[in-house]
Amino acid sequence: MPPNNIKPIKSSAEKPTRAIAAPAGHTPMMQQYLGIKADHPDTLVFYRMGDFYELFFEDAEQASRQLGITLTQRGTSNGTPIKMAGVPFHSLETYLAKLIKLGESVAICEQIGDPATSKGPVERKVVRVITPGTLTDTDLLPEKSERPLLALHAVSHRKNVTVGLAWLSMASGALKLMEFTVDAADLDTRLKQELERIAPAEILQSETRDRIPLTTPSPTALPDWHFDLAHGKKTLLEQLSVATLSGFGADGLSAALGAAGALLRYAQATQGKGLQHVRMLTVESENEFIGLDASTRRNLELTETLRAQDSSTNAPTLFSLLDHCRTSMGSRLLRHWLHHARRDQNIARQRHAAIDALLRNDVCAGLAITLAAVPDIERIATRIALQSARPRDLAGLRGGLQQLGSLREYVAVAARDAHDAHDAHDDRAPLLASLQQMLATPTDCLDLLERAVQLEPAALARDGGVIARGYDAELDELRGLSENAGQYLSDLELRERARTGIANLRVEYNKVHGFYIEVTHGQTDKVPDDYRRRQTLKNAERYITPELKAFEDKALSAQDRALSRERRLYDLLLLELAAHIGTLQTIAGALAQIDTLTALAAHAARHNWCAPQLVSEPSILIEQGRHPVVENQIERFIANDCELDAEHKLLLITGPNMGGKSTFMRQVALITLLAYIGSYVPAARAVIGPIDRIFTRIGAADDLAGGRSTFMVEMTESAAILNNATEHSLVLMDEVGRGTSTFDGLALAWAIARHLLDNTRSFTLFATHYFELTQLPESTPSARNVHLSAVEHKDSIVFLHAVQPGPASQSYGLQVAQLAGVPPSVIRAARKHLTMLETQSLQATPQFDLFAAHAENPSPVFAEDSKTLSPALQQALEELDPDALSPRQALEALYHLKQLSERASIV
Repeated sequence: MPPNNIKPIKSSAEKPTRAIAAPAGHTPMMQQYLGIKADHPDTLVFYRMGDFYELFFEDAEQASRQLGITLTQRGTSNGTPIKMAGVPFHSLETYLAKLIKLGESVAICEQIGDPATSKGPVERKVVRVITPGTLTDTDLLPEKSERPLLALHAVSHRKNVTVGLAWLSMASGALKLMEFTVDAADLDTRLKQELERIAPAEILQSETRDRIPLTTPSPTALPDWHFDLAHGKKTLLEQLSVATLSGFGADGLSAALGAAGALLRYAQATQGKGLQHVRMLTVESENEFIGLDASTRRNLELTETLRAQDSSTNAPTLFSLLDHCRTSMGSRLLRHWLHHARRDQNIARQRHAAIDALLRNDVCAGLAITLAAVPDIERIATRIALQSARPRDLAGLRGGLQQLGSLREYVAVAARDAHDAHDAHDDRAPLLASLQQMLATPTDCLDLLERAVQLEPAALARDGGVIARGYDAELDELRGLSENAGQYLSDLELRERARTGIANLRVEYNKVHGFYIEVTHGQTDKVPDDYRRRQTLKNAERYITPELKAFEDKALSAQDRALSRERRLYDLLLLELAAHIGTLQTIAGALAQIDTLTALAAHAARHNWCAPQLVSEPSILIEQGRHPVVENQIERFIANDCELDAEHKLLLITGPNMGGKSTFMRQVALITLLAYIGSYVPAARAVIGPIDRIFTRIGAADDLAGGRSTFMVEMTESAAILNNATEHSLVLMDEVGRGTSTFDGLALAWAIARHLLDNTRSFTLFATHYFELTQLPESTPSARNVHLSAVEHKDSIVFLHAVQPGPASQSYGLQVAQLAGVPPSVIRAARKHLTMLETQSLQATPQFDLFAAHAENPSPVFAEDSKTLSPALQQALEELDPDALSPRQALEALYHLKQLSERASIV
C-alpha cells in the first residue's frame, strides 16, 4: 500500500478502458460507467450524456459538495440507488476551474460512438485527464504564472541522497531537469528551497522506493518502475527526437532521467496524445542561480507580501511594481527572472545594455503599444500541439504574427544605434540584435491563418462560422446551399413560369414533403414532361423535377454537412499548423524578452533608476539607494548609502523601531537582486560584485503546525544561514536573539555576528537593539556601526530615516509605543519603571563586557589588584561633570565608561 499522504493514480495509458467491467446485475450503461471508473478510481469522472456531463455515486456526492450543484437520485442499479449530479457541457470550464483550485483531478469521458448505430450504450472513453499540473486551457490557468508538473526521484546512498527533479510547464512545453547530491541531514532544507523556487502545482513520486515525505502539495504516487533510469533516458530521446542527450548537458544525470521518464509518461497519459510542443530540454545546475530560500523570498516580498497575498491581487510586491508588461508571456518571464536571478554577470550586463539602447532610442512607447496587440502565443502554440486550440486562439495568433514587422523595426532601430555607437558606449546591445532575428515573420504560417480563418470566427469550431470563404470550394458550396436556398427557389420559380407559361406556378417547401412545384388543376395541361407528380390536392397538383430533387438532396443536409466539413477542415488546419510549433515557440520567447525589457526600461525612466555596474571584485557600493516598492508608497523617501567591500564586511545597524532599519536592509538586497536580473536599480550609483546567495532573517513568525516556536523558527533560519552562507553571500539579520531572555539573546547575537565576520565573511547587514553589540567594531575592523536617526520633541518622536555613521544613542521604545496608541497611563508607568531599572543598572554589580574577553588585544582598565581603578578609567571619571551634560551627552558618556570597563564591576 502507498503511504497515506500519497495519492495513487492509474493512468489510462497503463490500462485500456474496459467497456464492461461490472457485475451483470447493473444496467448496461452502469456497467460501462463502472468499467471506466475502475480505471480512474481516485479521479472524478465526468461522463458525457447528451448535453450534460454526469457524475454518479460517490463522485456525485463529492461534486455536489464542492461545486454546489444539486444531488439527485434516479432509479437503481444492481439494487443500489443511483446518485447523480451533472453540469451542462457548455459550462464545463467553469466547474473544472473550481475543482482544480481545490486540488482535484478530473477524467473527461466523451461519447465516441454514433448514437444512431449503437445497439447498446453509446461507446465512450476518457479522452483526457485534467490534473493541477497538466493544465493547458486558458480558463483554468493563471495568466501571469506557471503551474508546472514536477517528478521527484531520490536515490539513497550511505550518508548522501541523490535527488533528481524533472518539471514541465504543460502550457508552454518547457521541460527542465536538475540533479544534486546532498547529505541526508540537509535533504529537507535543500529540497524545500528547490520546490519553493520551482513552485510546482503537482508532484509525482514513487509509491515506495526512496520516498521523501512531502505534504504540500500532496504528491501523486506512481509505480516504482515508472522511474527506471533506462526507461527514462529512452523516453527522453524519443520525445526530443535525438540520438544522444550530450547536447543538452544531461549525460551525467541518473536520478533526474528516471524522474523525466515518469513525468513524460504521466503527462502523455493525461492528455491522451503525444506532446508535440515539448521539443527542448534545459538542464539546470545548482550553482546557476542566486540562491534564495523560502524565508528570503517571503521577506523580500518578490511576488507575495508577508501576508502571502499573491501579486495578482495588486498587493505592493516587487513583481506588481515592475509588471508593466503588455503580454502574459512577458509577465511570466518577469516573474521567472525575479525568482531565478543568474549568477553569470554577463547575462545581466546584456540586459542592461538592451535597456540602455531602448531608452536612448525612445522606442519603449511604440513597443508597448504594439505588444498590446499580441496574444499569448506561447500557450496558443501548446494548444495547437494538443489539438485543443479554439478558433479565436487562431485569430489572435494571426493578429499577433501580423505585428512582428513593426516590432522587428522598433528593435532594429535600437540594435543598430547600439552597434553604431559602440565607440561612445562601452555596452553594445547584442541581445537586441539576437531578438530581432528571432522575430522573423513565419510567412507560411501567417498566410495559412489569413486564408483559413475568418476575421471574427465563432468561439467554438462546432458552431461553424470559423473557416474563411474561399478556403475550401466544397464548404463554400454547402454554405451557399444553406444560406441561399430562398433566393434559389425564387429564381427557379421565375424560370419555370417563363418556361411553362403557367403564371401562378409556385415553388415551395414543407417539412413533410420537402421541396415541390405547385400547379392548379386548370393549368396541369401545360406541365412539361420532366415534371413528376409528388402529391395531389383538392385544387392543385404538386410536382418535383430532377433539378429540384437534386437541390433538395443538397439543401436539406447542407447545414449539417457544412458543419461537419468545417470541423474536419479545422482539425486538418490544426495539424498543418502543428508543423510551425517550434517557430512559434521561438517567437514567443523573443516576444516575452522584448516585453520584459521594455517594461523594465519604462519603469527605470519613470522613476529615475540607474544602470548598475557589475564587477569582479567583492563589493556592494550603493549611493542614494531607495527601496523600489516603499518609495512609491510614501510621499518623500529618504535615500541612503551602503558600502561593503573586502575590508568592511558587516554593518551593525542600530536605531529606533520604525526608524527604517528593515527597509534599509531590504532595499540593499532588492537592489542587488534587481542588478542581477538585468534591471536598472533605484539608486544614484550601484557597484556590485559577485553574489551567490541572499539570506534573510527578518521578523518574528512561528510554525505551530510544525511544532516550532517563534524562537525555534528564528534559530532554524539562523542555522541555515551560518551553515550555507559563503564569502560571496549577502546576509540580512534583523533582531537576532530577541525571542529568548536578554542575556541568552545577547550572547547568541554576538556569537552569530562573530561567526559571520570571522568564518563566513559574508556581506552582512546586522540590525540589533542590543547596544552592547556596538562595541564589536572596536575589536573587529571589518565591522562598522551605522544607525538610523530620530529626533525627540517633548513626548513625541520624529524619524529621520537617514543612515548615519556610529551607533544609535537610544531606542525610543516608549515613544514608538505611544505612537501605536498604547494608553497614556501605561506609558507613564513604563517611564517610571524604566527610570528605576536604569538606576538599578548603574548600581548593579557585577556588570561585565561580553566582548573584552574576546578582543584580540584587550586594554585592561583595572590594575592587577581588581579593587584599584586603572588610570584610564580614573581619569575619565575625574573629567566627567554630570551637571553640565544633556541627557544625550550623559548617555554617550555612560557608553564611553562602559567601553573602558572589563569584567570587573563598577560601583
